[in-house]
Amino acid sequence: MAVTLHRCSNMWVKVSGHPCWRVEKALKDMGIEYTAVGGPLRRSKRDEMEAHTGQRQYPAIEFEDGTWYREDSHAMEQTIRAGKLMERASSSSATS
Repeated sequence: MAVTLHRCSNMWVKVSGHPCWRVEKALKDMGIEYTAVGGPLRRSKRDEMEAHTGQRQYPAIEFEDGTWYREDSHAMEQTIRAGKLMERASSSSATS
């Protein structure tokens, strides 16, 4: 199952402290097929993100079934590296 990573539009930032890169790197390292989509930098422009996750923060993952997953990037990274990402697809449409 491929996923869509919704992240900031600063896709060139690849440092370990950057939340979007932390999650993207975990997806890469675990061999999970994904598409990265850069969204608006300004939080006031992130209406779609808030509609799906209840928050205006990046990153978030959208599954093929239309559900979304959003937590603190450290927690998201742990979930991905533990091999439990796909369990989040059916758990709920938004997690905080």
